This record gives sequence, C-alpha cells and structure tokens, in this order.
Amino acid sequence: MIRAHQHAAGATGSDAESEALGYSKGGFSTKIHLRCEGNGKPVTFVLTVGQRNESVVFEQLMEQGSLKRPARGRPRLRPHRVAADKAYTGQPIRSYLQRRGIGAVIPRRTNEARRGTRFDRQAYRQRNRVERAINRLKQFRRIATRYEKRADNYLAMLTIAAILLWI
Repeated sequence: MIRAHQHAAGATGSDAESEALGYSKGGFSTKIHLRCEGNGKPVTFVLTVGQRNESVVFEQLMEQGSLKRPARGRPRLRPHRVAADKAYTGQPIRSYLQRRGIGAVIPRRTNEARRGTRFDRQAYRQRNRVERAINRLKQFRRIATRYEKRADNYLAMLTIAAILLWI
C-alpha cells in the first residue's frame, strides 16, 4: 500500500476510483497489486484504490505480462505455480488456477473448508521475493509517496522503476 500525497487528488475530470485513490485504515492511499517472476523481478502490476480487496483483480493480474523463455519459443504467459498470501485464497481463485493448470501455493484461512490438497510450506517461503520487490520499488521516492494526480502517470513511474530493477 502506498500513501498518497495530499496534493495527488483532485485532477480535473476524474474521480477517485478511476485515479486509484481511496481511503483505507492507513489513510488516503493506492494499492499496487504486483506479479513477479521466480527471481523476484516485477512482471506486471495493477493499481486499485486503497480499500479494494486483492481477490478482485487477481484474474486481471494473471492475464497480463509474459516472460521470455531461456531457449527459443513464444513468451511464457502462465507460471507453473502461484505463491500468494491469504488475501488471495478462496474457491473462485483456486478454480481459476486449476482450470489453467497452475499450481496454487496459497494458505487457507481458518474459516475455510479444508480440501484434499496439501500445503507446500517450502514453496510458500519463496513468496517473500514479492515483498522484497515491493520494498525495492519503494526505494524510488515517486513510487513511495505518489505525487502524481493521474493513475496513468503513476503507472508510468512504476514501469520505469520496474525497468530499472530488471537492468
């Protein structure tokens, strides 16, 4: 979650939803939903208002971005498996992953029914690479504070920061 600067709001001809600005427990903010490759480098991201639930944009996040294969061939769109936190749990997300043949390394909530799948703790530990990628993105001041009024401009700054992390 990125705290927005007080002057980031109020662009003419826009509303808070379209500019990805909203109130959450932390205050006026923007939420960055990030998809990383296996080594923790950002592949794609989606911006939402601060109070938006993560599971709403999961499918959009999975449909974006591709990775170049080490050998010849088309870029890879689907990962072998997805490691995510409990915010991305639930039957719609699990069935989406199962339909596409993607393994799910997502812990279940305590109130969620247990099914036959076994949770792989060793693979779940690799999820911290996403957290470290977010921390590397926040090293860029424009990303950490969001001075931009328009979501498109902020997304452009995120893209530039992601390119610098890939270099």
